Amino acid sequence: MDEHGTSVTSALQKLLAEQVARAGGWLPFDRYMALALYAPGLGYYANASRKFGTMPASGSDFATAPEMSPLFAQCLAVQLREALERTGTDELWEFGAGSGALAQELLQALGPQVRRYTVVEVSASLRARQQQALAAFAPRVHWASELPERMEGVVVGNEVLDAMPVKLLARKNLVWHERGVTIADGRLAWADVLTHLRPPVEPTGTQDYLTEIHHQAEAFVRTLGERLKVGAAFFIDYGFPEAEYYHPQRHMGTLMCHRGHLADPDPLDAPGEKDITAHVDFTGIAVAAQDAGLGVLGFASQGRFLVNCGIGERMEAASLQEQAAAQRLVAEHEMGELFKVVGLHHGAFWDAVGFRTGDRTGRL
Repeated sequence: MDEHGTSVTSALQKLLAEQVARAGGWLPFDRYMALALYAPGLGYYANASRKFGTMPASGSDFATAPEMSPLFAQCLAVQLREALERTGTDELWEFGAGSGALAQELLQALGPQVRRYTVVEVSASLRARQQQALAAFAPRVHWASELPERMEGVVVGNEVLDAMPVKLLARKNLVWHERGVTIADGRLAWADVLTHLRPPVEPTGTQDYLTEIHHQAEAFVRTLGERLKVGAAFFIDYGFPEAEYYHPQRHMGTLMCHRGHLADPDPLDAPGEKDITAHVDFTGIAVAAQDAGLGVLGFASQGRFLVNCGIGERMEAASLQEQAAAQRLVAEHEMGELFKVVGLHHGAFWDAVGFRTGDRTGRL
């Protein structure tokens, strides 16, 4: 860890300790996660550290699909092109554009079909990197820090929902608690309080059980549904339908941290230096969307979605190195099965190309 990382971590730990004290000695985990990731200048997504890249030697912490292979964006563009045509719109909205790699490929693939590309980005440091990466497309690319009151167009979010703060619930001796953060012996520590909150599905069995609930991601989707007057939305992320999410065997939850291309389960260690994520409950996302007037176009594994959008043909024309990278996107033991794609729409339903085979909407 460099000197910058040390100073950021100690400043963030001081801020967190102040917030714990201000909250009466106990801070709900979703509030802690929001500060650890997004506190201005200090949180993981708000500080200057490098995050996205394919190799640890670059100083990065993890790779997303757009960094791994351009075929990801090229295939996603097939679905987005169809969605733009079907909804009669010419604007793309991307939430959490990361390194800008996805935007670059989509703008190139879709060309003049996209009149305006708006990146909704809460991180000032990431926005600066994106502006540099997308300078060649400057006249068409715009940035916003929050959702506008009214939107038209097609929305895309790759690994956005998993970074939205979650509440932690712990069942101990069949009694539910909310897990939060306190200060013990001058250090961040876990503390549980009794709660009326429950997961959407009560896990069967009597064993102790730790899990997450996704109020913020669901609220985000409801807000999107209220403000998207014409268009569609596609979210790609790792997660499960609720029957799998709250399965009795998943008793340790899904919360995970990522730093230096390694995963660890301790979000209280070195806040600000690593990503904190939780898998997505796609049933909750679909229900929130429907509550806000959006329909579900489809729900499929990332592998099946990309195959439907033509990745097989593109791989055949690629080099062996490019084929190997793209294979990670579709292989079941890599990203192909764990990652899912959900499509939402406002307006008339259509048989979206990405879900024509392998649609799992019935499992939501």
